[in-house]
Amino acid sequence: MTPATPRGPVIDLGGVGVRREGTVVLDDVDWSVQPGERWVILGPNGSGKTTLLTLAGARLWPSSGTVEILGARLGRVDVRTLRPRISLVSGSVTRQLRADLLARDVVVSGRHGALETWWHAYSDADWARADRLLEEAGLAAIGCRPFGVISEGERQHVLLARALMREPELLLLDEPAAGLDLGARERLVSRLGVLAADPGSPTTVLVTHHCEEIPRAFTHAGLMRRGKLIASGPLDEVLTSARVSACFDVAVTVGHRDGRWWSRAE
Repeated sequence: MTPATPRGPVIDLGGVGVRREGTVVLDDVDWSVQPGERWVILGPNGSGKTTLLTLAGARLWPSSGTVEILGARLGRVDVRTLRPRISLVSGSVTRQLRADLLARDVVVSGRHGALETWWHAYSDADWARADRLLEEAGLAAIGCRPFGVISEGERQHVLLARALMREPELLLLDEPAAGLDLGARERLVSRLGVLAADPGSPTTVLVTHHCEEIPRAFTHAGLMRRGKLIASGPLDEVLTSARVSACFDVAVTVGHRDGRWWSRAE
């Protein structure tokens, strides 16, 4: 049985630093994510966003400070019991999946976080859930098509369905809209907005470069710059023109309308 999500923070970082070959990647980061919150982390390339997400996924240990995920502290917990409670959508997963694996098989394999369906046995209920997740994404028709021949936008929806297959307590999304055309991006952002608005969906953290990719119903934001979390908190307090301009080192105006955010150069 999956352990219940703790009443305290889902993610709790205290004074966290990460160094790789003498280079500081994260520097003295404090960050807390409460149950049910939907976070977006923005920042330029090389600011430490993906490293932050990797820590939150219990796939990296800090060089200094403390990291607690779902009530368990890294270094004191067997991550083999922690990682199944977390789902990650990232390009690294895409590159590990066989191109000829059917989309339906990709989704059901998320039940055990596997890359091949023959590694485990799946029940009729598992297959029904996989089909339902594809149907909810509007992709029931592609279930029997190879993962490698469907469109990039469809692949992102399949990966999202795969991540939801195991009913995680924490969902991590690393630039899921990267490389998508306008239509595919908007369909994915819309799907993420539906999930964010559902109180039964897991606590979520999304990494992106673009304000336009923030789904409706997201609640909090963090701004990363040069390995530091320079601002964090409720969306409308963090995503100001002044703060986003300082984060990306370019003068921009930031605004929102009907639940969606935008930015443009001044």
